[in-house]
Amino acid sequence: MNRLRSLDIKFIKGVGPTRADLLEKQLGIRSYYDLLHHFPSSYLDRSQIYRIADLSGDMPSIQLKGRFISFATHGEGAKSRLVGVFSDGSGTIEVVWFQRIKAIRQAINPGAEYIIFGKPTEFNRRWSMIHPEVDTTSATTAAQGLRGVYPLTEQLRNRGISSRTLFTWIQSVLNSTPKLSESLPQPVIDHYRLMPLRDALCAIHNPKDVAQLQRAKLRLKFEELFYLQLNILRTTRTRNARLNGFRFPRIGTFFNSFYQNCLPFELTGAQKRVIKEIRADMGTGRQMNRLLQGDVGSGKTLVALLCMLIAIDNNTQACLMAPTEILATQHFETISQLAAPIGINVKLLTGSTRKKQRDIIHSQLTDGSLHILIGTHAVIEDNVQFRNLGFVVIDEQHRFGVAQRARLWKKNLTPPHVLVMTATPIPRTLAMTVYGDLDVSVIDELPPGRKPVETMLRYDQQRLQVYQGIGRQLKAGRQVYIVYPLIEESEKSDLKSLEEGYELIRETFPQYRVAYVHGRMKPAEKDYQMSLFASHQADILVATTVIEVGVNVPNATTMVIENAERFGLSQLHQLRGRVGRGGEQSFCILMTKHAIAKETRRRLEIMTSTSDGFVVAEADLKMRGPGDIEGTMQSGIPFDLHIANLATDGQIVQLAREAAGSLLDEDPEMSAPVNAMLRPTLAAIFNKHVDWSRIS
Repeated sequence: MNRLRSLDIKFIKGVGPTRADLLEKQLGIRSYYDLLHHFPSSYLDRSQIYRIADLSGDMPSIQLKGRFISFATHGEGAKSRLVGVFSDGSGTIEVVWFQRIKAIRQAINPGAEYIIFGKPTEFNRRWSMIHPEVDTTSATTAAQGLRGVYPLTEQLRNRGISSRTLFTWIQSVLNSTPKLSESLPQPVIDHYRLMPLRDALCAIHNPKDVAQLQRAKLRLKFEELFYLQLNILRTTRTRNARLNGFRFPRIGTFFNSFYQNCLPFELTGAQKRVIKEIRADMGTGRQMNRLLQGDVGSGKTLVALLCMLIAIDNNTQACLMAPTEILATQHFETISQLAAPIGINVKLLTGSTRKKQRDIIHSQLTDGSLHILIGTHAVIEDNVQFRNLGFVVIDEQHRFGVAQRARLWKKNLTPPHVLVMTATPIPRTLAMTVYGDLDVSVIDELPPGRKPVETMLRYDQQRLQVYQGIGRQLKAGRQVYIVYPLIEESEKSDLKSLEEGYELIRETFPQYRVAYVHGRMKPAEKDYQMSLFASHQADILVATTVIEVGVNVPNATTMVIENAERFGLSQLHQLRGRVGRGGEQSFCILMTKHAIAKETRRRLEIMTSTSDGFVVAEADLKMRGPGDIEGTMQSGIPFDLHIANLATDGQIVQLAREAAGSLLDEDPEMSAPVNAMLRPTLAAIFNKHVDWSRIS
């Protein structure tokens, strides 16, 4: 099979250098292999021939069998069109072409029998069909049952390359290569009862029926996901075997003093479980790479602090890196306040840290007296050197590039243990792939006293009642967020602008102070406005999604999201997480116009039906696909999936991972003859890509 990767499509009959260059630029198809793996995006039923007399209503694409009885060209130049009258004996239908008129007219022989395939439309009681496929009745593409519809671009269509054209070229490749070497080991094929590769490729492009098509899809999806999981597991096992890490054998004075005297609340069962998982990693002598998932407010920071104290008890230092100065400052204030009673030295390093303070930090880092450094990207600067960095925490990790994360852990000869945290719950099937080389811990409980946020969908005509509810919260001494998707009015959009909203809120609530923040502000002004709200000098914060991460105001009990239909589910859930951080009942109000699409309404209703971030994340994955969730293409999926879908193929992901793991258990080096195809196939798939799946 790998031989097909080296065969250029320009040698296929009918392609040639010009079309080959166009296919590579438009679809990334360069080789025979690429062409065979350009799968149909949908299928049409071409098993039935209709009669023109039986056409009715809004019909899908159909087939008609008959003859062209006349042709006429109308208009001139770019506005010209060719109209043919097609008859099957029961009636007539006009067939219209707007492009390639001359070539089409020369190719069709009036009087000969043809099968035309396209979507019929009715206007003034006359039927027409625009740009149908036209085949002779002897053609293999006619009346063939299920027919694939291939992804194409407008430029390819304009150059005369249709779905049928691709199908013809694919059949040419299959016919010229009667034997295809298997790309999966035979024991794997037998164990999972998979269709042979050649049969699967023939069936995916030209299925006899739906059952055969489903078997072909299963085989090809499994293979794609198998190699993805095999690469992840191989990389992880190689790294674990190669990279020694710190062994932290003891729980010492700092951890015990904090646990016994300074815990702000009793740990939940989920927090205790996660700490045990991390402690077990720390005792192996291998570098830990663990992803900590936890919904907003679940207590991830407290878990991170307890684990950093274990590192400090074992005579190493710890570092926490956050993506924004606001979030870094929030972590610093929380951790320094919690850890101060037991004598932990905590410092904050950001882009705005003054030189005098920087010098102190650098000195204390190198002499070991600084226990925990918290900061932004500033902590990965070359001049930031630790005496002995043993534990690294990366918060909201998707906001950092892989190279940036690597610079942090490379600041020590012995690689530190790495804990990456995210407040966006990641569905299991996505985590197995995007973060497949990380062990995953989940905090799935909220601390005692936290109440789920009540989420409501409200329409523009209910704004008065919404403002009355806001007024009651403000009167009770609570604070309110109001989030807009835009900064300023756009002529092309009906979205509520931030500036317009700011003035409206000031007029509506004149007795309360309103702060105002957006991403285009200078950092100092943004921080000032945020601090007004955090210190309760301001009662209302009007903002864009800049507050999605990094604002912790327990007194804020209401989140109003304008034009909620323009936000993704994960983003809405992140915004909702800014409230409900205290003991009072909190509310999230999704504002939208009444006339929204059915799919949009369903998405918003998911938000109102659950406060469980994992339920929201699963729904988001299914509705939007994996590429949109937290920049996952950067973080983990190292090549484009041709046929598998992480949103819907979770069961196949698990089977593929199971198969890859079992194979590596039996043959770690993949050197057995039965596995001979694995190494060259892995190299062909992954060597041309940077392996972004590795955290270290």
